Amino acid sequence: MSAEITRTSTAEHYDSYVVQNYGRAPLTLVRGAGSKVWDDAGREYLDFTSGIAVSALGHCHPHWVSTVQRQAGELIHTSNLFRNPNQGELARRLVQRAGPGRVFFCNSGAEANEGLLKLARLHGMRKAGGVEGKCYKVICAEKAFHGRTFGGMSATPQEKIQGGFRPLVPGFAFGKLNDLQSFADLIDEDTAAIFIETIQGEGGVNPATPEFLRGLRKLCSEHNLLLLLDEVQCGIGRTGKFYAFEHADVRPDAIGMAKGLGGGFPIGAIWIGEGSADLFKPGSHGTTFGGTPLACAAALAVLDIIEREKLLEHVEAVSAAWHQRLLGLVGKYPQHLSGVRGLGFMVGLQMVDDAAGWVGKLRDAGLLVPMAGGNVVRLLPPLNATTAELEKAVMILDQVLGAST
Repeated sequence: MSAEITRTSTAEHYDSYVVQNYGRAPLTLVRGAGSKVWDDAGREYLDFTSGIAVSALGHCHPHWVSTVQRQAGELIHTSNLFRNPNQGELARRLVQRAGPGRVFFCNSGAEANEGLLKLARLHGMRKAGGVEGKCYKVICAEKAFHGRTFGGMSATPQEKIQGGFRPLVPGFAFGKLNDLQSFADLIDEDTAAIFIETIQGEGGVNPATPEFLRGLRKLCSEHNLLLLLDEVQCGIGRTGKFYAFEHADVRPDAIGMAKGLGGGFPIGAIWIGEGSADLFKPGSHGTTFGGTPLACAAALAVLDIIEREKLLEHVEAVSAAWHQRLLGLVGKYPQHLSGVRGLGFMVGLQMVDDAAGWVGKLRDAGLLVPMAGGNVVRLLPPLNATTAELEKAVMILDQVLGAST
């Protein structure tokens, strides 16, 4: 932190000059290393917010830092009027992970999801024999969150997201997650796609079951619909698989990803299977900053570290025991904690009462966590969090829950 920027001036600057659209904690973070961060008073915290699942490698991983520093000294931005080596290589490696297809790069999860919705419109027009505006309905899930653009909001059936911004984009219907019949009942001749999060994040860490995902795949294949999966929060290794849908052994038609892909640097991407990759033509979609040499270098460093340090294997190896320790707290404190759900390092603690209060108490005890819908506290450790750090999180939870009994 610059010596000229004091603790007092930072708070005053936020109060006076920053738009008040976030319920920020009264905490100023100035430094990070691994799973830890420090505030401007020098206090250390265990960071299981991970920038809301963005800092997949924790803070300031040496290989990631050196890669970004080196690239910043070579070439930062060129636009998509030209090729750059990092974008091509990153696309190749993502296609290797997802299957035959092509990749479009953007800047965020919201942009990735907006691109998926545009892809659905183009597929619907093809399905309708080239007639525009006839087949464009997209079926999403209740409790979904797909971003804050107009398309993303329209696919997000939450009043706190949609309120004040109507009229929204038409053409969305909503079924119940893990209720295949509720989705099947919504399919008609106007339907172009089914679009869900493999694991709902903001909605409360609600995983789609493997049976449900396989059922959606079958419905989409039978009705010529695109199966679009939002892996913005649950992808890039967070569940112990590179993509969360791999647990169900299904293949979507397109995937939206972001957050952990850049390890802290903004980047989003859409993988589109080879059957639909030709829907985007020159001029039909674009971005100024998507896929810059610097953003792609950051993402390539993330992939390098995941592979070299075997982080997918690490998450799979240690998460089961960690989940059991968390489940033990349910039995110990049933008056406060009623359930644990999720996969790998994406876990939701179902609190009996308001999650916001628990987030504050945990912060005071040295553990940073975000909340989610339905009184859920999320635990999103970096993929390289150690067993000792996972255990420390359990100990802090035990301490805070016990002190409130």
